[in-house]
Amino acid sequence: MDGDCTIHNNHNGLVIDREEPADMKRIYKILFVLLALLLLAAAVAVTAGLWHARGKLPQRSGTLTLSRLQAPVQVAWDERGVPHLQAQNEPDLYRALGFLHAQDRLFQMEMLRRLARGELAEILGPKLLDTDRLFRTLELRAQAETLAQRIDRNSPAWQGLAAYLDGVNEFQATRPLPIEFELLRIQPRPYTPADTLAIAGYLAYSFAAGLRTEPVLTYVRDQLGPDYLRVFDLDWQPLGVVGPMAQRQDAPTLAQVDWLTLARVSEVSHEALALAGIPVFEGSNAWAVSGQRTRSGKPLLAGDPHIAYALPAVWYEAHLSAPGFELYGHHQALNPFALLGHNRQFGWSLTMFQNDDMDLIALKVNPADANQVWHRGQWVQLHSRTETIAVKGAEPVTLTLRRSPYGPIINEAYADGLGQTPVALWWAFLETENPILEAFYELGRADTLPRARQAASKIHAPGLNIVWANAAGDIGWWAAAKLVQRPPNVNPNFILDGGSAQADKPGYYRFADNPQEENPARGYIVSANHQPRSHNGVPVYGYYNLPDRARRLDELLRQGGTRWDLQNSRALQLDEQTDYGPRVLSPLLPLLRDLAGDASERTLVEQLAAWDGRYAIDSAIPTVYNQFVYELAKAAMADELGAVQFGNLLRTRALDHALPRLTAESRSPWWDNRLSAEKENRHDIVQQAWRATLKHLREQRGASPERWTWGRNHSLTHAHPLGRLQPLDKLFNVGPLAAPGGRELPNNLAHAIGPAPWSVVYGPSTRRLIDLADAGQALGINPVGQSGVLLDPHYADQARDYIAGRYRPMHLEPAAVKAATRSTLVLRPS
Repeated sequence: MDGDCTIHNNHNGLVIDREEPADMKRIYKILFVLLALLLLAAAVAVTAGLWHARGKLPQRSGTLTLSRLQAPVQVAWDERGVPHLQAQNEPDLYRALGFLHAQDRLFQMEMLRRLARGELAEILGPKLLDTDRLFRTLELRAQAETLAQRIDRNSPAWQGLAAYLDGVNEFQATRPLPIEFELLRIQPRPYTPADTLAIAGYLAYSFAAGLRTEPVLTYVRDQLGPDYLRVFDLDWQPLGVVGPMAQRQDAPTLAQVDWLTLARVSEVSHEALALAGIPVFEGSNAWAVSGQRTRSGKPLLAGDPHIAYALPAVWYEAHLSAPGFELYGHHQALNPFALLGHNRQFGWSLTMFQNDDMDLIALKVNPADANQVWHRGQWVQLHSRTETIAVKGAEPVTLTLRRSPYGPIINEAYADGLGQTPVALWWAFLETENPILEAFYELGRADTLPRARQAASKIHAPGLNIVWANAAGDIGWWAAAKLVQRPPNVNPNFILDGGSAQADKPGYYRFADNPQEENPARGYIVSANHQPRSHNGVPVYGYYNLPDRARRLDELLRQGGTRWDLQNSRALQLDEQTDYGPRVLSPLLPLLRDLAGDASERTLVEQLAAWDGRYAIDSAIPTVYNQFVYELAKAAMADELGAVQFGNLLRTRALDHALPRLTAESRSPWWDNRLSAEKENRHDIVQQAWRATLKHLREQRGASPERWTWGRNHSLTHAHPLGRLQPLDKLFNVGPLAAPGGRELPNNLAHAIGPAPWSVVYGPSTRRLIDLADAGQALGINPVGQSGVLLDPHYADQARDYIAGRYRPMHLEPAAVKAATRSTLVLRPS
């Protein structure tokens, strides 16, 4: 034996005790001490980190001094962390709001500012460089600075904004900065009016579907032909726009590199916003019911704007009160004026208009001078500018960006994006005066129909549906946007020909020509991103959502004998049924019955046939349907479009409109697979999609359909920008939570079309219900929490209530505010 040992007897027999050398014992002791020290150091580090993070929590009690206040401001914080501010004048009110908003959401303000200005790569590194290139090309920063110079410095809206930004900047200069500033090494700099207006530009951009949709549709028309295009919209006129069938002989044509670059613009636009954790505005529901149809006899207002989920949530709630003014509002970062609001006299909600205020224009280049393009009968010079993007961990990147008379050249945003044909972006946000701050300042004081109408008329871009009601008994809806005139027979769903008059903009329509209603005889108004009816023949082009959600709401709202109140309105907001799925499936059911291979498959097919479109969380049928729809679209269309264009099509509303037409048309050319030698038909592609559906679900969830329930496959995670990195996701993110609802339902917790399981991408960013018989009983909910500060009790305290469909009071009456107050803060002049 090696080493020393002792041999002795016991009742079990001989036992050998090995004696460890003394030096080994010393090593074990040292290792033990080192391990203990490491554990102690880790515990100390965690404790210190938590202590450091807690030092950054919002102060919601006691007294703070705030420079430039004229008088003290009282702040009562309720059980959800909503501040109720009482000021003695409006400048103090907005200055205090800015300070408190920054206390809860400064990092969100910083991220939105950097996104809009094209400055994310400076703190997040090269992976955000394409995002910065895109937003520099969009000219949001330059347009915001121009708009800021135009605002009347004596206007109440400007003075309110200036006071608010004073408060934001004072918080940033005097209080502990968010932990994210330290982790990302962000150097704070003052916020300006141009930053607020640039974020308004981002809002407008997030609504615009043209960059996603027009390249795909033009590709289908020009590369595949009108028979392929027909499935998207039978009423479109492909011969009336730029394309091989309607072009001049010398019209600009797009080469393959141009298509790839435009597809990349769409792809970057989608993916980069997700990387940055920035919420994208997607859709919405809103309705107003007149007193003749409510239980209380007064109008009832409901609204739930649909926005991509992020952490913190998009809205910051605050109850503002000063002599002559009171409003419970929902505010966006760096904006003092509520985009949603109510008080005892009136209230409003909004949905996205979805009007097409963005055109892509293929320019005709002078063969003798590549820096000249044809415009209105003559060659004109392109304007160039150079910008530098700072990149964390890398050398700065210099961009040379060109602008045409129509707008910036969008397909030169990338170093490898120089194709044969420059494509310009015409965008209403860059071309209109757009006094949007003034519009929402006035809307927050619009207690009558004329005042609300006047405020809505000042919204030029983005297009918004304003749904409004007051306690006097009026209800109204205005499609608010500056609608551009286009030449006759021009279809802006496609890339336009810049070498002809097709891209011209003769002017704008009057606001009176916009779709709108006031006190309709039917007694209610509903807005759900569907194409509105033009009341005077003015064309309203747009990328509208499916009509099914609006039809479902209208079907329930028009039921005779129903008296609407907060409870049945709540059920309507949470409704989970649509006829869209059954409509898509109906033409295919005979084929699916023929393809069912065994008793289990036959049972699934019959359950699909009997499905009423309800997304029950314990049902497997919504899961089977959504997987099948993805596999069907992929099998039918990916071969013609290619991976990049098909991926972009999945992100457009055009596919939603196309699927019912595709399934109903047995002879559509889409059914043939161009990559195979055989001639496929609808039966072949449906069979391929059905087999792929079953294979995928069995691989993901097992053989039994009992494990395929919607709740197991549809979840919501509120993702923080830093939570996209492991292990920070465990610290910053909230979720996943099994999610009810589904795509284009009234309860529109929507996922992207793709394979199971699905993460909810966007949905109700708040739910609000206000009966103007007693606005103090209004109900609302935040999807996650009021605060964006890690470890704050209000960081995620509403997430489970939201997913369960519960609501919380929005306190308005003094007695209710007092009863709900959990702490009080006094802001005093310094």
